[in-house]
Amino acid sequence: MPDGAPNPVDVHVGSRVRLRRMLMGLSQERLGEALGLTFQQVQKYERGINRIGASRLWDLSRVLGTPVGYFFDNMDEAVARASPRQLVDCPPGDDPAGLPASADLTAGSADAGHREVLELIRAYNRIADPMVRRRIYELTRTLSLLPGLGLADADSAGLPSLPEPVLEHT
Repeated sequence: MPDGAPNPVDVHVGSRVRLRRMLMGLSQERLGEALGLTFQQVQKYERGINRIGASRLWDLSRVLGTPVGYFFDNMDEAVARASPRQLVDCPPGDDPAGLPASADLTAGSADAGHREVLELIRAYNRIADPMVRRRIYELTRTLSLLPGLGLADADSAGLPSLPEPVLEHT
């Protein structure tokens, strides 16, 4: 970037590295050791101050157990437009990569960056019993479908309707 600020795409990729590292419960120091880097270098990558080259991104994907594409998931359209490839002279709405202007390149809109979500995922991953994990998943899904708590209509989410609970009177 001309003003010396980090490229927004580099910041996004760095934030995804940080998110994945935190989800795995790794410190910057441990990740650095696995990559042969100092924790300061990991910090610079996570902040987007230093760009991550292709070979380093490959190494990160292996150490963090995720596909390379993960680091680009959930990229905001404004961030994608800030990419240097957008500086290529092409007609508005045309993409130099040949993608239609309507192509949705994001994997979803969930904001998994909140500490609460990270803590929930970590706690869930610590549950050893697969049956308990499944029950918690079902409970969470059910709560998300209740009017006022989540999706008001299961059909709008493409999910099957859940049966009404049977209440017994004594």
